[in-house]
Amino acid sequence: MRKISILGSTGSIGTQALEVLRDNPGDFKVECLAVKSNYNKLNEQIREFSPKIVCVYDEKAANEAKKVLPDTVEIVTGMDGLIMCATMESVDIVVGAVVGMIGVRPVIEAVRAGKDIALANKESLVTAGHIIMPMAKEKGVSIYPVDSEHSAIFQALHGENKRSVSKIILTASGGPFRGRKKTELEKVTVEDALKHPNWLMGKKITIDSATMVNKGLEVMEAKWLFDTDIDRIQVLIQPQSVIHSMVEFDDGAVIAQLGTPDMRLPIQYALYYPDRIYLKGERLDFGKIGHLDFEEPDYETFEGLSLALRAGKTGGTMPTVYNAANECAVAMFLDKKIAFLDIPALIRKMMENHTVIDNPDVDTILAVEEEVYNRISKEGI
Repeated sequence: MRKISILGSTGSIGTQALEVLRDNPGDFKVECLAVKSNYNKLNEQIREFSPKIVCVYDEKAANEAKKVLPDTVEIVTGMDGLIMCATMESVDIVVGAVVGMIGVRPVIEAVRAGKDIALANKESLVTAGHIIMPMAKEKGVSIYPVDSEHSAIFQALHGENKRSVSKIILTASGGPFRGRKKTELEKVTVEDALKHPNWLMGKKITIDSATMVNKGLEVMEAKWLFDTDIDRIQVLIQPQSVIHSMVEFDDGAVIAQLGTPDMRLPIQYALYYPDRIYLKGERLDFGKIGHLDFEEPDYETFEGLSLALRAGKTGGTMPTVYNAANECAVAMFLDKKIAFLDIPALIRKMMENHTVIDNPDVDTILAVEEEVYNRISKEGI
């Protein structure tokens, strides 16, 4: 029985990871659960899965949590608590599903401690891929991608000679605003942007899908996961979200991974790799699907995608600037303080006014993140 720690257990990925464990009792023992502040949901998870340690990242929420959580579990808080959950000696695999930059240090420390990672925290590789991937190789750590697109690529590459890869084709649904022009997006609301046509996800990632920033982050993540150049990663719109991504090889063959839009599949694949076990749920019916459509992305309307490619090619601290500016902008949009098109505008402004630092260490990455937050707070859009 493998022992597991789930960072971000009350979020979309975390709850679905626990669903996979629930459907396969006896395969994993939950050692640690970590949340940002939702201790009520955490309380339910504790009573079902009996972890040894839980982290409530927010200190104020942690103080409240201590009044209601069972006294059979150790409660830790803050970054030290997250890192404790990520590095606990008995843990075999860590699910990195914390949203945002707070997930970077725990992932790095988990790798340093020799833990395998089921990775859903994009920010870790986007900002610190140059640190994490060489360290994982040195420590003999496996990093299993949990994003549906990166999992699809990982599956397509299974058993293949990676030196024969010609390009990676990263598919995207196009989000709720596929086909619209920039002028049509000037007055879209938060409620409009949260209506994803295919996937049920958290608010932040759903907005990122609407701006296509999410796909830009995935391009940068794929660069590190699969050791390839940005120029060899093609983004392609696949509206039905049936083809989750593809790999083209030197001989012209293309291998794709297809499936229903169900995040439990890539989560389960990461946890059980290289085995495939039964997953209950809907199956593809190609007769009913009838056809699959493909489109080129509209880089002008969805400027967040083109800015991501620029950030990825520039490297250094530029991806951190891109990511931090987006995090701020999305939070402001969700609070209805800025318009939808202000999100890429704010990212562009921060990128244009940044002096790149090459090969940054973790402290530098986090300092640049804080600098971007402070600038946005002072200057706005």
